[in-house]
Amino acid sequence: MLSDLLDRLLRRGAGSADGGPEGTGRVGRPRTPGEIVFDADFSSAEQWTAGRSWAYPGGGPTNPGDNKLDHLVDDPAYSRAGLFRATRRPDGNWDSGLLTTEGSPEGFMLQPGDVLEARVRLPEQTGAWPAIWTWLDGGQEIDVFEYHPDNPDLLELSNRVRSRYRYYRSPEVCPGAWIDLRVAFGSRNVAWWVNGVRVFDDRRGVGRAWRAHIIVNLSVCAGRYHPAPDEATTEMSYEVASLRVYRD
Repeated sequence: MLSDLLDRLLRRGAGSADGGPEGTGRVGRPRTPGEIVFDADFSSAEQWTAGRSWAYPGGGPTNPGDNKLDHLVDDPAYSRAGLFRATRRPDGNWDSGLLTTEGSPEGFMLQPGDVLEARVRLPEQTGAWPAIWTWLDGGQEIDVFEYHPDNPDLLELSNRVRSRYRYYRSPEVCPGAWIDLRVAFGSRNVAWWVNGVRVFDDRRGVGRAWRAHIIVNLSVCAGRYHPAPDEATTEMSYEVASLRVYRD
């Protein structure tokens, strides 16, 4: 009885970065965020490093061990306008866009209590693998989202720091759709919102010492877990219209 009462109280909890249990639309938006501490300007060489990350072996440009056909490039046409592109190469890999705050002059890092908001347009081509995620020193990964058009109504939301995830399905999620994402990185709970609805609380959090850089990229699937691109496909893309981080 006591455990049931506690669970009901948690389900009514306010939407703070550490509050609320897993659910779909049971609780509202997080508390009013603090000041904007990061407002993405994808064209800024101060904010972002293009075409390399230590999340890839040796910093890149390829990562076949993760079932990716990516060949990272720093060409501005692949990322700097917020349109993340990939184009087929003669060798079977794909020139792909990636931006990260890792190694940039500003070196922005997320910390517990931060709230990240982003607006993205999902890709349409089979084999596309867009993501916004975090990384530091071989880990600290939280996936704001991942998407694969072969699962057209599904977003992958993951806390890989403490092994929790949710596959969120919605008719609002589909190839070519615009999606509003919001993630509150609590030390005891990471919470995700999609189009204003709270859809997942991991009840694990990131811990108090967590710090991580932001990565925004378009990968290309090699076919082991999701289909590789169709033979006729030579280009794919997804768009990030905005990305902001709030901090109390």
